[in-house]
Amino acid sequence: MESVSTTIDLIRHGEPVGGRRYRGQIDDPLSEKGWTQMCEAVGEHKPWQMLYSSTLSRCADFAHELSERHGLPLELDPRLMEIGFGEWEGRTAAELLEQDPDTLSRFWSDPVNHRPAGAEALTDFRDRVVGAWEEIIAREAGKHLLIVGHAGMMRMIISHVLMMPIEHMFRIQVPNAGITRIQVDGLGESALPRLIFHAGQL
Repeated sequence: MESVSTTIDLIRHGEPVGGRRYRGQIDDPLSEKGWTQMCEAVGEHKPWQMLYSSTLSRCADFAHELSERHGLPLELDPRLMEIGFGEWEGRTAAELLEQDPDTLSRFWSDPVNHRPAGAEALTDFRDRVVGAWEEIIAREAGKHLLIVGHAGMMRMIISHVLMMPIEHMFRIQVPNAGITRIQVDGLGESALPRLIFHAGQL
């Protein structure tokens, strides 16, 4: 194994305007609380050499601010966007349960076969997120990176790193502004990725 080590911090966006709901690819900005959550999670730490972000404003706005504050290069990548939730987008869990009390339990238990109408297929979501992840790792080998993204994006990357079945990815809880660190030792097919910590702060 080649002696190169890449460290990737993943941070989920803070609370968006409108509070908790199945937002998916709706482009709501961060609320004041969401900005505070992210600023507190990161503090004045600046160990990164490069920033990547989802193109959605609840991620990109903070990534731009961090980039400008610390003079760090930033690349926005639409492949890092949240999974598309189809007809669930914009709706709260309570609204969905009122319509069908079992709809959420079916989805959490088997998101491959019980996704919402019009939602992005989990396999398609995996392909775009993991594709972006692998390209970033190859391009930025040996660096310390920060990726600003979404709960679903982070679940998919963690599932990929730990070789979990994708139908189990929603068993991973990802809090607003929670940080996950992954270290990848080596390059290419022989690389060894390791989960260092999850749902923490710096």
